[in-house]
This record gives sequence, C-alpha cells and structure tokens, in this order.
Amino acid sequence: MRLGKRIREIEREDRLDPLVARLKGLAERLPSGTARDVLHGVQLGHPLHPIMIHLPMGTWTAAVLLDLLPGDHRREARALVDIGLLTVAPAVFSGLADWSQQHERHQRVGVVHAAANGLGTLLFGASSLARARGRAGWGRCLALAGLGSIGIGGTLGGHIAYHRAGGANSADHLGDLVPQGWHDLGPLEGYPEGNPAGGDIDGVPVVVVRTEGSVSVLLGTCPHMGAPLAEGESTDGCLRCPWHGSEFRLDDGTVVHGPATAPVEPLETSIVDGRLWVRLSSV
Repeated sequence: MRLGKRIREIEREDRLDPLVARLKGLAERLPSGTARDVLHGVQLGHPLHPIMIHLPMGTWTAAVLLDLLPGDHRREARALVDIGLLTVAPAVFSGLADWSQQHERHQRVGVVHAAANGLGTLLFGASSLARARGRAGWGRCLALAGLGSIGIGGTLGGHIAYHRAGGANSADHLGDLVPQGWHDLGPLEGYPEGNPAGGDIDGVPVVVVRTEGSVSVLLGTCPHMGAPLAEGESTDGCLRCPWHGSEFRLDDGTVVHGPATAPVEPLETSIVDGRLWVRLSSV
C-alpha cells in the first residue's frame, strides 16, 4: 500500500476528533487581529509556517550530519541542537494558527503531524541534556531518533500542504480560465445593493458587490480554502469570506485579514446601457 493511501486513512479516523477539539481550544487562545495575521503570513503574501519550520529542521539536520562526520564536532553539534530548540515556538504557533482554519481532514492529519514533531522536539531536548552531561553517544542517538520523528512529521505536513492544498492558493487557476475581452454579466440592477451576489464567466465564478453607487467584481473563490465568496458579506469596503472570515478589499482584492494570504483577483468593470461588463485586468 502506498504511503499516501495510509495517510488518507488518517483523514477518516474519527477517533482523533477529541484531540482535534483540544488543540482547537488551544488555538483559540492565540492573539487575534494583527498578531494572528502575522502568524498566518498575511504581510508576507504566503503562509509563514513553511518558513519557520526550516529553522529547527535545518539546524537539527546539520547537527546530526556533524555527529556523523569524522572529527570532534561535539560543541558545534550541541549548539545547533540548542538553536533548533529555541526556534521551535514560531513554527508551532504559526502552524497552529493555520491548522485551526482548515478542514476536518486536514486537522486529523495535523494532530498526528503535531504529535510526530512534538516527539521529535522532546528527543532533541533530551539530546541537548545528554550532551550537556557529557553523554555524547546518547546525545547522538537521541538526535538521530528525533530527526526520524520530525521526518515523519514533515511527510504528514507535506501531505496537508500539497495533496490537500492546505495553505496553497485555491483560486489561482481561475484567472487562466477567464477568456480574454469583455464579458456581459447582465443588468446591473439585477445585483442587490450592499450584499454580495454570484455570477459567472463561462463557468468561472465571480462575486459582484454594489455599494454606494459603485460596483466591484472579483473572482468568486476564496484563495484560502476555496469558499464561495458570493455567500460572504461586505463590510467597511471589504468582502468577508463565509467560511473562515478572511477579508479582502473590494477595490483591489488585497488581503486585509487572514487566514488567507493570497489576494483575490479583481476584474475591471464597465456599465453600458445599464448592463455590467467585466474583464480581467490587463496590468
């Protein structure tokens, strides 16, 4: 049986749900507003967690490699193990923020991912303690075991990120499906004032928002997890996702609040004889 199939079995394992609920309770304690946006990576334009995990994984991998090389590298290897331990917290908190805003199948795999990485962290912590007490052999063995554990955790994280597109832009492909040129979305009066309404361009969903005499049209799928934005709500010049609360500016689709990190593609609009015409921006 392929590894991917075994991982997909974890997605259906409802016995993990109590752990998911407990971890969600912990995630709710994370700060909101700008601090939460930083954890998601809104200011970067892509998730922060994949960057943060390189710090502990990189230093720990380097430590194990030094352990395996000939010569006396005990001091350097111990320093790398300790640096990795110090950089765990940003990786954990950014991952927890993202995980808490994903679907059930992501979250079930996520708790196993967290358990494997947590075990790996404990093993590297024990390795650091053993090295400090002069037990270099135990330190090397514990570090090697720790690297194996975070390797398993990384595999599960890769499944969430790539197979299940957790953190990927779920709407990026839509721009390639919209034909060039102007497209008629029908009478402008057919779209309610103040509330988002759905439309489509050759099957590509769009969302139309009329506010105070202006009209904004954006591609209709949330980049975060693919929610239909036409089911969201408009507030203070922004469009709020109905699933996880991401907010995007109506005028240009920029992310105001996460968990989304990628913007929504805006469309140019034109009103001709009371009908709404749109096209992808040429810029």
